Amino acid sequence: MNSRKKRDIHGFFLLDKPKGISSNYVLQEVKLIFNAKKAGYIGTLDPLATGMLPICFGESTKFSYYSNISDKKYHVIAKLGETTSTSDASGAIIKKRPILFSSHDLDASIKKFTGCIYQIPPMHSAIKHNGIPLYKYARKGLQINRNSRRVYIHKIEFLSYEKNLIEFIIVCSKGTYIRTLIEDLGENLGCGAHVANLRRLQVATYSYSKLVTISDLYKLLNIKHIKNIKFFKKIDELLMPIDSPVSFFPKVYLSCKKSYNFKSGQSVIFDSNIKKSLVRVFEEENNKFLGLGRINVNKLLIPHRLISEIHS
Repeated sequence: MNSRKKRDIHGFFLLDKPKGISSNYVLQEVKLIFNAKKAGYIGTLDPLATGMLPICFGESTKFSYYSNISDKKYHVIAKLGETTSTSDASGAIIKKRPILFSSHDLDASIKKFTGCIYQIPPMHSAIKHNGIPLYKYARKGLQINRNSRRVYIHKIEFLSYEKNLIEFIIVCSKGTYIRTLIEDLGENLGCGAHVANLRRLQVATYSYSKLVTISDLYKLLNIKHIKNIKFFKKIDELLMPIDSPVSFFPKVYLSCKKSYNFKSGQSVIFDSNIKKSLVRVFEEENNKFLGLGRINVNKLLIPHRLISEIHS
């Protein structure tokens, strides 16, 4: 399959990332199966984590930024009474403490960490210092000073507590480290905690029901059909439209003439009730996505991010 010419495909795909491998590793697997020329993922998941990992192909990668800055939703199981070197179950236990907090203490801690908070990114993260990821320093036992970052926790929903395991649904902004949030919550409760299990349920507004696993892809990948165009036709049916990463923006249509001007990078007159907003722009005649535009106060639709001409 590697010897075949890479395919210039375009679209959006919701992968259910498995446990125990990196986001980049699974991206390369997906690229190989689709035999895709260009692809990227939205929002890194730790090797321990599972769940929604949006993957963009071709022209869809131009719009991944807008999904990446969107809110995320997680299901978290935390282990109380233990802190680890990585703040999750993959690390060594560095401290054990008794669990003595009350339900009132838990409610107060949840309230404390809901809303605008500041986090210090963990050493075991991909954030770079002098061009080197922090986790490489951490593996050598080194500590690097990190600045705190502001994030927003929309919701921490308590689900259950049994023995030393506590379960939450967490909705948060881009840049939130769930491992850090759980560790800080554990410290506030006086017992310490680390992430035992983490699953991402949602990115932006994408439907959980559309998740596809690597196993699902390999079931479709029948060796005797690798050189058969029918295989790629079947697997391409899993792709969502190019504009999926920006599907939460309003949708507007242009005439054929205005579409031509817009595609050429020219602003066009557009009378709309939408005020000063990014919009998805389509050509009315064929429902073709042209890119993102911005409507200004002078009723002009200004090209913001255009797709290249795609040839079937």
